[in-house]
Amino acid sequence: MLRVLVNGADGRMGSQVVQAVHEDKELEVVGGISITHVGEDVGEVAGIGSLGIAIRNDLGAALDEIKPDVVVDFTTPKVIFDNAKTCIAHGVPMVVGTTGLTAAQRDELDELAREKDTSIFIAPNFSIGAVLMMKLSEEVAPYLPDVEIIELHHNNKLDAPSGTAIMTANKIAAARAAAGVKPAPDNTHESLEGARGAKVDGISVHSVRLPGYIAHQQVLFGGYGELLTIRHDSMDRKSFMPGVVLAVKKVTSKKGLTFGLENYL
Repeated sequence: MLRVLVNGADGRMGSQVVQAVHEDKELEVVGGISITHVGEDVGEVAGIGSLGIAIRNDLGAALDEIKPDVVVDFTTPKVIFDNAKTCIAHGVPMVVGTTGLTAAQRDELDELAREKDTSIFIAPNFSIGAVLMMKLSEEVAPYLPDVEIIELHHNNKLDAPSGTAIMTANKIAAARAAAGVKPAPDNTHESLEGARGAKVDGISVHSVRLPGYIAHQQVLFGGYGELLTIRHDSMDRKSFMPGVVLAVKKVTSKKGLTFGLENYL
């Protein structure tokens, strides 16, 4: 049994992780961390009944006392870098679903994890379908290099654009460069700054934040006389749980930092 501590255990994603870990026969929930619901039972907060485990508010102390095998983190962009360094300092492998880490921060965490001979896994998206969407987009890019991305999320998402959109744009740009193709010139003049979206590796990314959405993305490829759209929709946060469980079980297979669920598929 892998003993799992969930950081952000009372959040929308964290609660789903607690449930998914509890339901897996190879995993065991041994702790939950949050700044709210402190002292309450992590199972009760997650809606699965009492587990006899109180939510704590000090990650470092919990790592010392509980000694979990893996930490799963779904917290906020403001604290994820410090959380990751704390887990690495304690030598505890970590699965990160929190977005917001820069490439420079990931490089630093990779170096720290290797120094401590431990592992950290980060995924912009844990949905198998979303990973396939990115893979397909990467394969299409050399043939239809003109592309824009629209990502749509709930209005409580703390970052924009999403980590999935950024990773998709990075992969498309790399595929275009490897194939030696360039998009057609964009001669549109913005009469209002930002109307063409944010630029990620030269690709326009548009972020929508509205109540009712969970996590959705469209990758729109344009060609002369034709269009190709690759779309993925997560209607329930349960769609991310198979990927989270897979990452928990695989995280120790590679030392240092691993980025992207496709590395475990």
